Amino acid sequence: MNPLTRLIELNKAEKERLGAVYTPREIAQQPGTWPRTWNLLKGQLPAIREFLVSAGLIDPVAQRPMVYLIGAGTSDYIGYSLHHLLRQQWQCEVVPVSSTNLLTDFPEYLLEGQRYLWISFSRSGDSPEGVAVLERALADHPEIAHLVVSCNAEGRMSQMIRGKANCLGIVLEKETNDQGLAMTSSFTNMVVAGQALAHAWSANAYEPIVEAISEAGQAFLPIAAELAEKLADRMYPRACFVGSGLLAGTALESALKLLELTAGKTKTMSQATLALRHGPMAALDKETLFVSFLSTQPARQRYEIDLIREIERKQLVGKSLAVLGCGAEPLPQLESTGILAPQTAWPVPDMYRPAVDTLFGQLLGMFFSLKYGLRPDTPSPNGAISRVVQPILIY
Repeated sequence: MNPLTRLIELNKAEKERLGAVYTPREIAQQPGTWPRTWNLLKGQLPAIREFLVSAGLIDPVAQRPMVYLIGAGTSDYIGYSLHHLLRQQWQCEVVPVSSTNLLTDFPEYLLEGQRYLWISFSRSGDSPEGVAVLERALADHPEIAHLVVSCNAEGRMSQMIRGKANCLGIVLEKETNDQGLAMTSSFTNMVVAGQALAHAWSANAYEPIVEAISEAGQAFLPIAAELAEKLADRMYPRACFVGSGLLAGTALESALKLLELTAGKTKTMSQATLALRHGPMAALDKETLFVSFLSTQPARQRYEIDLIREIERKQLVGKSLAVLGCGAEPLPQLESTGILAPQTAWPVPDMYRPAVDTLFGQLLGMFFSLKYGLRPDTPSPNGAISRVVQPILIY
């Protein structure tokens, strides 16, 4: 039995003692929820297409809107896990923009005469920055089209757009609304929802992809859990995650998961793969866990392999790992870097891997949290962070 399953099968009293009532189950359930999220959106495709048409997505390319993918924290990283896919499928400019930046710099993000579609992601729909930004946009710029993707039908953001022209809300299944502090099921299912939106006019092409990522996730969970538990025994005080393309979003989210679930006891950073060489590599040392989310695309992977070899040659880190997508070609010989990859019959293109690969970051966070004696469901003993970010003054 793998260590994730062992946690899930503990009795209720032991789970409560560990503070792990929700997080293990919410991590484990994800591959099974992704096809259901796809089916939910597939059932709403006529309304989704109608909304996207009204927003200008099938207008001549030069007249299509600029799309902002908006969220805070983990929800911001959804945008970094989707923007290239949406850009390619919709043939318009798609940009991740954090609601925290939009709140403070609102005017700088709007160009006169530019058409916009804002897609907001929020687990609770109650993020104070997200609510404030949406409220201001609805009041001051009614011409902006809004699509809100949330896991909570009662959240303020979903309520605010209900019945409004130029707006559409998508609420995912209740089980994706994580009860643990860390966003796990909510993150990956909102990523899958974004992938489904990208294929609003090509549902038949996405159907086998979502089946493949679900199969890959099921195969990945047990081996990723085994490795994450072993790495937690070392209690690395630092960790660095890198990735290219949309896997840079996976690196961002994995770094955040390990940081927040350990209450900062493991300090983390993330970089786009080659960006690490331009200064941040100075932070690596023998107490650092280094994780590279490797592309399956040969041209991109060559650069990533070269970085790993440089880190090996300089003996910079305590442990080096490469996470590889299923269906990839065998890697060239690496000196000391471990390889983690699901083994399935169906390959998963890099564009669709973030939901699968992020499972490893979530598992690292949970097992490190337990090793530090923290409670994964509520891992912030001093109350620095909470499940729903606390309100702030809005100016």
